[in-house]
This record gives sequence, C-alpha cells and structure tokens, in this order.
Amino acid sequence: MNFLNQFIERDQLIKEWIYDAAKTIKTSFNVELDIQQKSNRNDLVTNMDKAIEKLFIEKIQQYFPGERILGEEGFGDDVQNLDGVVWIIDPIDGTLNFIKQQSDFAIMVAIYENGKGQMGYIYDVMQDKLYSAQKGSGAYCNQTLIPVVDDKPLKEGLVAISSALMSKEEGLARIVGRASSGVRLIGSAGIETAHVVSGRLIGYLAASLAPWDIAAGKVIAEEVGLVYTKLNGDSIDLLKKNASLVAAPLAHKEIISLLSAENKV
Repeated sequence: MNFLNQFIERDQLIKEWIYDAAKTIKTSFNVELDIQQKSNRNDLVTNMDKAIEKLFIEKIQQYFPGERILGEEGFGDDVQNLDGVVWIIDPIDGTLNFIKQQSDFAIMVAIYENGKGQMGYIYDVMQDKLYSAQKGSGAYCNQTLIPVVDDKPLKEGLVAISSALMSKEEGLARIVGRASSGVRLIGSAGIETAHVVSGRLIGYLAASLAPWDIAAGKVIAEEVGLVYTKLNGDSIDLLKKNASLVAAPLAHKEIISLLSAENKV
C-alpha cells in the first residue's frame, strides 16, 4: 500500500467521518444516555461510544475493505499483531468527562502499517480543534502547522498526570510535580497529549493507557519532536496497556531519571 498516493483521499474521508461523529455526539446532550460500568465505577461506556465506533467501522469496511480495525468497544477485529494496515480507534476518549462535564473529550483515529504509525487524528470536540499528522509531513491543528516543540527543561513547564497515576503513585506524582512548574489533570489522554503537542504542557504521564489511548497521539507527538515511551523508557507496545510518558526530549530524559531514582529508593 502506498500511503503517499492515498493520503489525500484517506485524510479527507477521515476528517468527514470525525466531524459527522462529533455532530452525532453533540445531539446526545439532549437525550438520556445508556451508561454502563466496565471495570469500575470510573470506567464507563455509553451507547454513544458504541454507536460512534460502529459508525467508523462501517465506513472503513466500505472504503477500505480488508484492513483490520482495533477499537476500544470491541466491535472491530481480534487484532493479535500489527501486520499490514490496522486502524486504531477510540470513539470517545474521556467518556467520564463526556458524561459528567460535556467537555474535555476527544475522538481519536490512527492508521498503522506493519507497526509503524502513518496517520493520526485527535479531535477535541467541544473546542473544535482537530490535531492531525501524517508520518514525515508534520502535524497540524486544524489547518495550521504545529511547530516543533520548544525543548525546555522540566522545571520550565507544566505536566499532566493521569488520575490513576496520581492515586497509585503519590510519591512519584509529588516528585515530578516539584521538579516541574506544576501538575495538571484533565482526564482524557487525547486532550492531554494534544496539549503537550501544542506546547501548553511539557509532558504527560499515565499509569495505564490502552492502544487506542496512545496510537493517534503517538503519531502526532513524534511529528513535532516529542518522545513517546513507556514510563521506564522502553518502546510502546500497541498490543497491550502501557504505563506511558510523552514529553519534550529534555523533560522526557529528566522524568525517566527521576522515576528511575524513585524506583531504587
């Protein structure tokens, strides 16, 4: 498959699907959602999450038959490897925010080919900001090219930390918080990654991100010079959950060093 030749077609279609999905999501604000609990009371899924994933799967199967789909809600394929072309979809990233606040949630779509990220999209629905990237061609917010990150030391930037990491690793959170300008918590991996991409944050740490929480953001982040790894510095495994870190290079190195020192205590 030649992504260069197909990029324009794919890009246009994906953006259309994302905007259509966002309209559908917004209409749900006026109706009562069917909300179900998954692993715990803070891990929720709604009928809208399921409907949006099915919408993407239907479109992908129509336009790109034979390409596999890994989706959060399980309506795609049983993906055990990343051979060939694999779409990775999070229909509503930040479902708890969607339910409780009707803000700070995102639609995320990524395409990987033989394990390498080719295209990534994070749409901040309520801010109408679409972050997108094609491998080797830079990253954009709507139609504006996002500059390569300003590689500042950790002390000069804010970091976001996932709620799970804050509760499970309080000592770690305090250490990183003291070394940076401060800690923020949003509750959506996509939105937090987008804020690192745009320079509003210098890094984002999370205790356990699934492939669909990571895939799109990783493509976009790497196009602006960010480093996206596991918390111990190892490469991300997009077939498993990962304790994750995305940050500017200097801050990434500092955070890995701080975490390494903490683990030796």
